[in-house]
Amino acid sequence: METKIYDVLPPEAIQIRTAVFVEEQGFTEEFDERDGIAQHFVVFDEKTAVATCRLFEGEPHSYTVGRIAVIQPYRGRQVGADLLRTVERIVRRNQGRSLALHAQVAAQGFYEKQGYVPYGEADYEENCPHIWMRKTLDP
Repeated sequence: METKIYDVLPPEAIQIRTAVFVEEQGFTEEFDERDGIAQHFVVFDEKTAVATCRLFEGEPHSYTVGRIAVIQPYRGRQVGADLLRTVERIVRRNQGRSLALHAQVAAQGFYEKQGYVPYGEADYEENCPHIWMRKTLDP
């Protein structure tokens, strides 16, 4: 598998996010202004785009990763965990010290296995419970 990084939202990321978040999960506000400032990661299995996420810096040395999506046939195959590790390497390379994400509560266990810790109160994004999570990155 190969991960490519884009400075603009590529069609492969749009396709994956639409399939996962809009068609499967029913979100209607999937794309927003953050797409214009984010780096976009797409994982390819040969020529097939199988996973995506976006990354942007919030405060200095603090980044947010979001819109993490893996297409159905590739779930349970460590693609999402590998994608997060790639993002973490990039953040470290950029002198980032922490990485936050706004996880669906249903996926909280997955992120905890990757070393993320919840903080704050759960909130709702399009009627779906979410929780902020953070990971402090070792240099």
